Amino acid sequence: MSKPGTAPARGPSTPEPTPTPADAIQGEGPIVPDAEFNAALPPLSGDINAPLEPMPSASATPLPTATPQAPVAVGDALPPVTPEDPQLAAPLAPLAGFDTAPLETAADLAGKNAPQVRYDTEIVGLKDVGLEAQWKSLSALRDGGGKAANGVQVQARATEDEALAIRLLKSLGYYDASAVSAVEGNPPTPGTPVRYIARVTATPGRLYTLSSITLQAGPVTPPDLLTRNFALKVGDPIDAARVQGAEANLQLIAPQNGYPFLTVGQRDILLEDQSDKPVGAYTLPIDTGPRASFGQLRTEGDPVFGLDHLNVFPRFDQGQLYDNRLTDDLRDALVATGLFSTLAVEPQRTGRINPDGTEAVDLLVRQTKGPPRSLGGSAGYSTGQGFRIEGTYTHRNLFPPEGALIASVVAGTQEQGVSGTFRRSNAGRRDRTFTTVAAINRSNYDAFNAFTGTLSARWSYDSTPIWQKRITYSYGGELIGTNESVYSFSEGERTRRTYGIAALPGQIQWDTSDDLLNPTRGYRLKLNVSPEGAVNGGIRPYARTMAEGTIYRPIGQSLVLAGRARAGAIFGIDRDDLAPSRRYYGGGGGSVRGYGYQRLGPFDPNGDPIGGRSLVEFAAEARYRFGNFGIVPFVDAGNSYEGIVPKPSNLRLGAGIGGRFYTNFGPFRIDAATPLNPRKGDGKLALYISIGQAF
Repeated sequence: MSKPGTAPARGPSTPEPTPTPADAIQGEGPIVPDAEFNAALPPLSGDINAPLEPMPSASATPLPTATPQAPVAVGDALPPVTPEDPQLAAPLAPLAGFDTAPLETAADLAGKNAPQVRYDTEIVGLKDVGLEAQWKSLSALRDGGGKAANGVQVQARATEDEALAIRLLKSLGYYDASAVSAVEGNPPTPGTPVRYIARVTATPGRLYTLSSITLQAGPVTPPDLLTRNFALKVGDPIDAARVQGAEANLQLIAPQNGYPFLTVGQRDILLEDQSDKPVGAYTLPIDTGPRASFGQLRTEGDPVFGLDHLNVFPRFDQGQLYDNRLTDDLRDALVATGLFSTLAVEPQRTGRINPDGTEAVDLLVRQTKGPPRSLGGSAGYSTGQGFRIEGTYTHRNLFPPEGALIASVVAGTQEQGVSGTFRRSNAGRRDRTFTTVAAINRSNYDAFNAFTGTLSARWSYDSTPIWQKRITYSYGGELIGTNESVYSFSEGERTRRTYGIAALPGQIQWDTSDDLLNPTRGYRLKLNVSPEGAVNGGIRPYARTMAEGTIYRPIGQSLVLAGRARAGAIFGIDRDDLAPSRRYYGGGGGSVRGYGYQRLGPFDPNGDPIGGRSLVEFAAEARYRFGNFGIVPFVDAGNSYEGIVPKPSNLRLGAGIGGRFYTNFGPFRIDAATPLNPRKGDGKLALYISIGQAF
């Protein structure tokens, strides 16, 4: 025993403990005294740019081994450097000499001789709930195409499809759903692919339904705006797609009824697992924002239009209840000008309260200029007119706002010409257009050939794909100088005459169809009247008139029956005093198909058409569409006559079939037709290629 504070006693045979490095470090004295350490440091120079001193020679003495009794002193020499490895010292081979082919791993070598794995997929339990097709479209097993590297991969895909089946079932309200998978196969044999059957069996379980629906929102006008447009009711299954659709419908309907800032929060569905009928309580928080009306337009960015011209486009008045469809319409109309690279129209709160309690909401138009110049072209072919190609150069904003200059060149087998057009779009009113044209044209048809110069001005109020109107109209004036070939019955031969014509054409149309480019229902009525005066050895006033009606009626989802009737007459002048280009002709792609262009009507003794003062035409089509393609059988009838009273008993008939390819700018049309009661000289087949329906 030892007393406290004394060291334990050691017997004679007790060896002295040997210090360890830790003992040395943790001993009472330092390894190197401070004075010795500081003395061993080399002197420092005040010049930081002075060269470093050479290191001591490494060949002095070998590095001594440190021991607790004899630690290494500062300044001991380093051991000599061993000779370099010759391979490390050798220069690198050039990059072109390297073999870049990857090495084959053991798995690659084993896979060459591994048996091929094939499998079939079966799904059980989803057909009765209508999910089998959706599961197949998302299945990892089916996505693998029945091939796998090994059975483990097949099992991994089957496990993934278990989870898929459960997710799909829960999306319909089967929250107790379960699924299991099993992979069975024949043992592998040399040369025979391993064949597995991967089967996923799903059990839907009980269907959860809605026990209550709570829309947590402030008061709205009308009071049932939200509840009436929420497409769920108590007792409906908790179907994820229907729930999301009902919420999306609120976000669609509310901005159309004065609530542009409505937002939908995070839904909460509290499931209650009742033994007889599992249910869920649905709660949806909604921030309706203020009830709003239209305020003013504001703009920022790189302006294309100022506020004066921007205010031409809206189809709403200040103070009118906010409807985001009208906001979208404003944006679409601005985009249709083709003058913007980027454009946004956003509602902005103002805090201004109207007398009716709504908050005025301004529309901020963020605009950035786009390129105003463009090149365009079109091409077509029809029997009698041949090929026709037109190229255009357009500067859409040379004379702001929306003052366009258009240069056009027409090159065709039977028509050539150049023209210049000034067009002011949205001239003081949306979709009202002022146009002036100067054109020189050469035409060479069976009915006549002509050299024509035209100056015209026209005001029009038109329908567009964005805003199709019930009533549209146009009016204007034309000055025409033309030199044309005409058959003279008094001389018994064709001769050339020069005509000066002044005209005041006008048109009005009533349109109830559902689409401007590809109508499927409704009807259209159109009337053209053009008082004219011709100067050719005297002044002869007359009037050209044309009335047209078209009707469209759908039969099911894929078939549309379409019909057209058209009649025209020219009053106040004899046919032979009319310039041939102002007469009426039948035949061609926009008239009676199956006959050549302008080939219907009276003929001269040489068999060339000479036109008439009246025209009547009928057409019927059955437009069958499948996807983006269509087939259109049709029958046309019509003729032109010398007198002003048509004779429907003397009609020429044509029939044929056409193909349609539907695009976002209208259908591409190819029609082939044949005359049913041809005359001598009529061809057996006529072909027409263009954009748009025949009528």
